[in-house]
Amino acid sequence: MTELVDRAARGNQRQDQATQPGPGAGPSGGHAAVNVEALGKQLLGRWSDVRLQARSIAAHPELRKIEGLTHTDHRARVTGQLKFLVDHNAVHRAFPEELGGTNDHGGNIAGFEELVVADPSLQIKAGVQWGLFGSAVLHLGTAEHHAKWLPGIMALGIPGCFAMTETGHGSDVASIATTATYDPDTEEFEIHTPFRAAWKDYIGNAAVDGLAAVVFAQLVTRGVNHGVHAFYVELRDPQTRDFLPGIGGEDDGIKGGLNGIDNGRLHFTRVRIPRTSLLNRYGDVAPDGTYSSPIASPGRRFFTMLGTLVQGRVSLDGAAVAASKVALKAAIQYGTERRQFNSSSATDEEVLLDYQRHQRRLLTRLATTYAAGFAHEQLLTKFDDVFSGASDTDEDRQDLETLAAALKPLSTWHALDTLQECREACGGAGFLIENRFASLRADLDVYATFEGDNTVLLQLVAKRLLADYAKEFRSVDFGVLARYVVGQATGAALHRTGLRQVAQFVADTGSVQKAAIALRDEEGQRALLTDRVQTMVAEVATALKGASRLSHAQGAAVFNQHQNELIEAAQAHAELLQWEAFTDALGEVADPGTKVVLTWLRDLFGLSLIEKNLAWYLMNGRLSMQRARTVGGYINRLLARIRPHALDLVDAFGYGDEHVRSAIATGAEKQRQDEARTYFREQRATGSWPADEKSLKPAAARTRRN
Repeated sequence: MTELVDRAARGNQRQDQATQPGPGAGPSGGHAAVNVEALGKQLLGRWSDVRLQARSIAAHPELRKIEGLTHTDHRARVTGQLKFLVDHNAVHRAFPEELGGTNDHGGNIAGFEELVVADPSLQIKAGVQWGLFGSAVLHLGTAEHHAKWLPGIMALGIPGCFAMTETGHGSDVASIATTATYDPDTEEFEIHTPFRAAWKDYIGNAAVDGLAAVVFAQLVTRGVNHGVHAFYVELRDPQTRDFLPGIGGEDDGIKGGLNGIDNGRLHFTRVRIPRTSLLNRYGDVAPDGTYSSPIASPGRRFFTMLGTLVQGRVSLDGAAVAASKVALKAAIQYGTERRQFNSSSATDEEVLLDYQRHQRRLLTRLATTYAAGFAHEQLLTKFDDVFSGASDTDEDRQDLETLAAALKPLSTWHALDTLQECREACGGAGFLIENRFASLRADLDVYATFEGDNTVLLQLVAKRLLADYAKEFRSVDFGVLARYVVGQATGAALHRTGLRQVAQFVADTGSVQKAAIALRDEEGQRALLTDRVQTMVAEVATALKGASRLSHAQGAAVFNQHQNELIEAAQAHAELLQWEAFTDALGEVADPGTKVVLTWLRDLFGLSLIEKNLAWYLMNGRLSMQRARTVGGYINRLLARIRPHALDLVDAFGYGDEHVRSAIATGAEKQRQDEARTYFREQRATGSWPADEKSLKPAAARTRRN
């Protein structure tokens, strides 16, 4: 924490602190100042010790990405870095105590996601080895499997793959074509990829390093397909590293990013594996071929198996937030030092971050990053509660899956947007690889489509919203229901929006229009954001009423006609969850000045969401034209108030130079600017500076007139 203390001291020396309470802060805002140390501790969250340890490891020069390496050299470097993680006890937290782990599931994710600041390839390759391959054995296998394979997986003696995705099917896992057909005569499964599109594709560790894989395939026994199950399959001879008989593959080659990972393809031609290689926690096959499962429903069994692997989405959510923090630290640091144009002075140029547009570009994304970070902490807590067994009901698991599916798309899209905006905000310097924006963006690009395509994940969230909606109002006339959602002015009914109970704003305010009078007020923002989710879900539910009674094709067509509205409703819901998480976090802030500034930042996030969707609020009569025109003005005033605290807010992230590793965030730009200003000042003071031609022309004109 020394680093945070030092930054707090530097922050206290800054003289440009805000002096007026801002929108939402209330009359007691007073002299606002950020306690960087206290805020930094809060941002570290429940697993602060693990995060600090992981950041210490990520700061090692041995783990840093070296730009410009060939993909072959980058792969070899990252493979060596995995051994570094093993040697520093950085990978075993989620595994059982009897095998050397600590059963710390939340801490495990918190540590892994911090590796993104060293090299995203390292974070993802480590995630493949221990978060996917190892976790599949842990959560889908049984004690016999754990004892047999987990020690080698944990120690990196068995580098492995998570072979689920196929060339022909990525998001639609239920339709993968690889088969595992049981032969009772030999008590073996036959793993087979019947055609080219059934090849496993984009598989980490498949091209070079993988000795084994957890292969997902359709389990067929006694002529019945029991759906997708997981099988442990050896791939290569440990000595020669050649594929075993019946197994082949290809290298995916150079990618748009993450080139430290050896992604590749795998195919199987009637490969025989023992019956006991089925990871049989949720489905088993007896020697005679009889299938059994503790979960009778094939659909529920399938989603239960996939649900045990949700940690990939959770970790990507956190890694995307971490990358956004690093980018904003660099860009905002640079923005407070870089000067361009002397618009308000005859001599000194303006600091970039003093321009309103620059504040719009960076500070709004800073607000979203804080919201995403607080939401991720809630997701991580939910994940730990489920996997530790503290709260592990079917409903808890469904809530976890829905929450991860809601937040991962927003944070990964936000990271890509933030990295690009920071790159542009830093001009040509931002385009240099040494400043990391372009490199990080290339590496994080695929975060939007792996571990669940973002659009598909939001569709899953939308279906959950519809299901909750139908449950809550099953006995209510649909026409009355639609009117209730958009216009009821009395009553205190609760509407469940997927993961939390949100009180109807009308019970407190009487109408959305009245709530809009207090746009800067917490309840006013909650009213508008909540109403949008509720109304959008209600409208789609109304449109889909009766679709289940149509033919399969007709029902699908009706659903497809409203798919875009469904996904937009899911995104609005996810944004509401982020806003609520930010609001919850404000209740944990003890320092008054910090609370004032964070409230401004929360308001900036909420009002930015409203501004982004102003057309919806106007078309649906939620805001008057006059009120809508005030939103931009509120935002601009918030930006002016937050501006003096921008450095404190990014310093609180706790990332030092050894993590950011951006040349423009080292203070070098300030030194250059100060040097230039000193030079020009001395030139003017000594009269050495030549006269400006423009200043000579008016003087010459006056001479001619005289």
